[in-house]
Amino acid sequence: MAEFTTGDGTRIFFKDWGTGQPIVFSHGWPLSADDWDAQMLFFLQHGYRVIAHDRRGHGRSAQVGEGNDMNHYADDLAALADHLDLRDAVHVGHSAGGGEVARYLGRHGEDRVAKAVLISAVTPSVLRTDANPAGVPAEAFAGMHGGVAAHRADFFRALPSGPFYNFDQPGVEPSEAIIENWWRQAMMGGAKGQYDCVTAFVDEDYSEDLRKITVPVLVMHGTADQIVPYGTAAPRAIELLKNGVLKTYEGFPHGMPTTQADTINADVLAFIRS
Repeated sequence: MAEFTTGDGTRIFFKDWGTGQPIVFSHGWPLSADDWDAQMLFFLQHGYRVIAHDRRGHGRSAQVGEGNDMNHYADDLAALADHLDLRDAVHVGHSAGGGEVARYLGRHGEDRVAKAVLISAVTPSVLRTDANPAGVPAEAFAGMHGGVAAHRADFFRALPSGPFYNFDQPGVEPSEAIIENWWRQAMMGGAKGQYDCVTAFVDEDYSEDLRKITVPVLVMHGTADQIVPYGTAAPRAIELLKNGVLKTYEGFPHGMPTTQADTINADVLAFIRS
């Protein structure tokens, strides 16, 4: 099993397949590197080196009690890039992983990075405030904390069955296999890390990170996203980026890299090649 140990002694699992320009994938909460299967195989077959890690507290990485915050996540990503000596890398982040990518670039710079892709990302912020009326109410995030703390297995069954993939919407056919795979990944992680990660992606504002980024960034978001509403994220992020491109997907859900993989993969490939 491929893994390395960070400076604070945390063991991080990762996958590293192929050769060529590296594409590094940062997964969403509360999942693992396995959530990128459709992307890793696609880009591997197109001649890229594909890399994905399990965030600390998630998947097969160490279930640490401390350091489950965006700065540590970004530092872990930087440590992975250093460990593999990555150059000219493309960083792709989904949901909370988008916050991780933005914080990595804002905190560690762009020397190793060629481009970035933010998919259904929490950037620049998700919490509803006077300055961000399109955000998610604090009560919803309190429910996420409560779900993890009280009945994690039930809670992690409900999310993919409903709002994550919009399987609760009229005309959308649920996939039991996708739901079970989401649950499998979520239950692999540690409750403490997953609980803390909610606080991490809710409380952070990534505006300053986005302002620091100069490499090309593709921002991808679905208008029917029930987890990170479109209005709180993509159009606000694009205003802060110096070199950003926005692609809006009418009716696509939060988990569109899985349910609309063909479309997402083709658009990311076109961006990387452009």
